[in-house]
Amino acid sequence: MMLAARDAGKPLVLQVGSHLLFQEAHISGAEYAGPASQDSGLGELRARVAPLPRSSPIVIYCGCCPWNRCPNIAPAYKLLRDMGFIRLKVLYLANNFGADWVDKGFPVERGE
Repeated sequence: MMLAARDAGKPLVLQVGSHLLFQEAHISGAEYAGPASQDSGLGELRARVAPLPRSSPIVIYCGCCPWNRCPNIAPAYKLLRDMGFIRLKVLYLANNFGADWVDKGFPVERGE
């Protein structure tokens, strides 16, 4: 699994949803990149990835709500693709981060 990599191939994992959700629990090692549904969040995301090589592996996720209603994933994905990132993945969380990650026992960190 890409997220479990321990070498140079380990992706940058970015949470692109609400800061409150990130503080409550997030994927171990993930960074908060701002709410992509807002211009300010897209600015934070752009600033974070701008210096990276476009071949850098990146995984984005949100988990605020059911996948088909998430206001953050599509804008974040579009921004990163438009910036030229070619190794971009989106973590599919069907219901929300709690049900699809935390409740399944995957590792999390809290705070920040």
